[in-house]
Order: sequence, then structure tokens, then C-alpha cells
Amino acid sequence: MNGTRTRLGTATTVALALGLIAACGTGDDSPSAGDDTGDGASEDVTISVSNLPPTTEEGAREAFLARVEEFEERHPHITVEPNEYEWDATTFAAQLAGGTLPTAFQFPFTDGQSLIQRGQVADITAEVEELSYAGDFNPSVLDVVQDDAGQIYGIPIAAYGIGLHYNRTLFEEAGLDPDEPPQSWDEVREYARIIAEETGQAGYAQMTQDNTGGWMLTTLTYALGGRMQEGGADDVDVTIDNPQTRRALEMLHAMRWDDDSMGEDFLYDWGTINQAFAAGQIGMYMGGSDVYDSLVTENDIDPDDYGLTVLPLDGADAGVLGGGSIVGVRPDASAAEREAAVAWVDFYYMSKLTDEDAAVADAETLVESGSPVGTPALPIFDAEQLAQAEEWVADYVNVPLDQMRPFRDQILDQPLVPEPPVKAQELYAELDGVVQAVLTEEDADIEQLLQEADANVTALVGAG
Repeated sequence: MNGTRTRLGTATTVALALGLIAACGTGDDSPSAGDDTGDGASEDVTISVSNLPPTTEEGAREAFLARVEEFEERHPHITVEPNEYEWDATTFAAQLAGGTLPTAFQFPFTDGQSLIQRGQVADITAEVEELSYAGDFNPSVLDVVQDDAGQIYGIPIAAYGIGLHYNRTLFEEAGLDPDEPPQSWDEVREYARIIAEETGQAGYAQMTQDNTGGWMLTTLTYALGGRMQEGGADDVDVTIDNPQTRRALEMLHAMRWDDDSMGEDFLYDWGTINQAFAAGQIGMYMGGSDVYDSLVTENDIDPDDYGLTVLPLDGADAGVLGGGSIVGVRPDASAAEREAAVAWVDFYYMSKLTDEDAAVADAETLVESGSPVGTPALPIFDAEQLAQAEEWVADYVNVPLDQMRPFRDQILDQPLVPEPPVKAQELYAELDGVVQAVLTEEDADIEQLLQEADANVTALVGAG
């Protein structure tokens, strides 16, 4: 899914085994890309990098800038200009054409192949292959940034699975046990009804706009065993009109109109639903497993309120939608800029996953700035490596880890399913209207809505 810094950085069109199916070896002792060796060979270069936290997130911004300063000390020939740019598919092309795109920029897994096909991201194969851990990426993860010839156009930096976030305080006020979150969609519905009746707040809420409605409807479809597309990027069939999506919409319709358990706001996007949840106005909602970082830095959530569990899975092919972030380089970047950009990615994003000293230094910086350490993530390399990285920073964890254990203890056992491989963002945008109609029109014709959405997305895919 596209969008904000935390959803990317946290928040995927990869066959997200995400290291769960392949064991990877450790890196060798060769220097990382862009390391200064003292021979004076590296030329002076300036690069801009994306996702500088805004001034409203003072702690996170200070932590980012501190890492920039440390990077420049290690690489005296590289000057880094932080940029608040965040991925937006609707403005990306104009920013690229206008020369305002940062040298190194984040984008979601969903857009990797389309950027490669349109020549809108640089080939950084040579630079990536210089990294000591270049051979350790899970092939399924690396595949999302490769073309048919195996050339590499980005570095996967983070991955997440969708979870069910819940407000422990509202659970208690409703007489529910916050240590026993719902295990089925029937229980989600029942808990939502009870929360709404006992607290007056929305028991469950759903994102519906800026492509998030389609994103979450796809998530719910996967959890019920359905798919929005079948096949691969070269030969895909649109399957929006399927029994599981109908079931998902019927459940939402019943919660909205029969149970009255979804509150009064049906136009949430990613930011506004997080804000409402942090304010204690929502009992449960679906979102990326990394959302807690944003709830702290942007929404000042009370940690005692927070709970996270896995989505209930129901159906033979049920699975969890996985997502993630890539950092790519502008297609017009010079060789020196490409090398410097990969060095920045290696330092800022990847070293904390591959080097104990770097992991500890990063955690110390985050803690000093008041930023979260320990929010659940999925492995870029393999589960063993992720466990090792988590062990390195165990003493610095400042998130309510026990309240996240229902997710942490189960997510690696759940099948992870990639986002739709072709025109995922367009598909999500089309489905926004479907979800909105179901939640705002009591007599919405679900079958007709799905037939029309299926036809419209089929036409988009066919147009290339």
C-alpha cells in the first residue's frame, strides 16, 4: 500500500515468504558499498534522501538528523540533504519530471515493478552487489525490485503484516478480557457490538478512502481465503467479484446497519483512523503491524491502551496481506550519486539488521529521542536473522511488548500473501467506493458493486 512514511517504513507485491522459507547465511567481512577506505578515491557528492520526519515529530526528526550527522562523519565525501518527501503515486511522475524528487526515495512494494517497467528508478545492481549481505536477501523479497534479467532497482528495507489493533482500555470498560483478543471474525463482530453498547465508542472501524478502503477490503478478502487477482504480472485475471469479498462486505454491512457497532465516521484514511484510535474512539481496526510507531510519534497514544493481535483466518487459502518498503534511486542519478545513495541505505536502514554495533547505536538514538524501539516487524532476510537483530536491542525496547505478543507469537505461522501484482493502487482506489457505499447506503447492492468494480479493474489491467 502506498502512502505515509510509517506505513511504508514500516508501511508489497512480493510472494511474502519474507525469509520464512529460506535460510540465509551471514555476510562476509568485505566493506559495505560506499565505505571510505582512506585512499581518497571517492569523489565529493551531495545526495538528498526522503522521509525526514516533520517538525511535528520532534523526537523522530532529531533521531533522523543525528544519524545523518553520523553518516557524514563516516563518509566525509558525501553530503546528505534530508527531505520530508513521502511517496505519493499521484504526484510522483510530476516530481520526477520537475527534478524535485530526492536522490534516494522510499516507495511501497506494490509499485516496484511498475517503476522498473517505466524506467523511473535507477539500476543499482553493481552498487548493491558490493554489499556484504547482497547474497543474503530472501529471493522472494529481492524479486520485487528485480526485472526479468535479474537487475536490481531498489533495496527492500522493511516488511510488515496486517494485524488487528485493539484498545485494551475499551475492552476492559466493555467487560472483555484484553489478554484474550478475538480469535474469529464472528468474535470480532461480537466484541465490536459489546464495545459499542457498553462504551458508546466505535467497536470496530474500517479505512475507506485514499486507496485504504480497497487495501483493507483486500486484506479482509485474503483473511477469508479469497483473492483479488489470480496469476502473475504477465498473465493476471481480475477476480474482485468472488465469494469471499462478498462475505467481507456483507459482514461490514451487518456490523454497520444491524449492530450499529462502527461509529459514525465512514471516511477514515490511514492517518485519521490512527488519530481516532489513539484518542480512544475505536475499539478495533486493521492496519500494518508497524503502526504503533506512528501512534506514538504522531498521535501520542497511551501505551497502556494498546493491544495487537493477528487477524483471524478462515478458509483453506486464508492468509495475511503483507506489505513493505523499498528505497530506490532517481533514474538520472550519476554513478557517484548511486554509490552514495546505496551507502546511505546500507547505513541508515540495513546496518541495524546486519551489525550488532549499528543496531545498538540506532536503538540508543531512538530511545534518547523518545521514539519506539521493538515494534513487531517481518524479516527481510530470514526469521533467524530477525530474531538475532531483536536480541541485540532487547535492552532498549520501550514498547509494550507483552501487549503485542498475540501478534508476535503467531504471525510467523500465518501464510503471508502478496498484494495484487498488477495495478494494485488502481484496484484499491476502485474498491474505496465499494466500501464507502456499503457503509453509507443501507440498500447498497453488493453484488452489483462488485461486478462493476471487477469490470472496471479488468479494463484498467487490459489497457496496460
